[in-house]
Amino acid sequence: MEDFVAPSGLRVNMLLCDAAQASNGKLFVLGGGLSVIGPKPQPLALAIHVTVPWDRANISHEWKLDLVDEDGRAAMIGEKPVSVNGRFEAGRPAGLRAGTPLGVALAINLTALRLKPGVGYSFVFAIDDEARPEWRAQLFMRGPA
Repeated sequence: MEDFVAPSGLRVNMLLCDAAQASNGKLFVLGGGLSVIGPKPQPLALAIHVTVPWDRANISHEWKLDLVDEDGRAAMIGEKPVSVNGRFEAGRPAGLRAGTPLGVALAINLTALRLKPGVGYSFVFAIDDEARPEWRAQLFMRGPA
């Protein structure tokens, strides 16, 4: 998993996998490290861990995950772009030492996506409308043999 820090101090680790679960601040990953799939559609998931600095705790953040093609255009399924969004807030547990970073685990599971074969895609993650170039998970859709 890659670790990238934003000016806000938030760090993001992303892993493309077959399936993921988030429970009690931990990520459970099945088939992690995907980068090439296909040619048949298959379910995909992203395991995402956000590290929140102590001074950014108890602040609500909006996140968004978009799938774009190699030209940066939104990947479409029918007439809808592949996009998921939500909110998170890292709370400070009682007894935690001041200055300790806080973690937020997100598991995003997608149904089998019918993507164009022979094309590269990227899942682009953004927090509070900030999308760092490094907050991407790349994927290539293999064509038929």
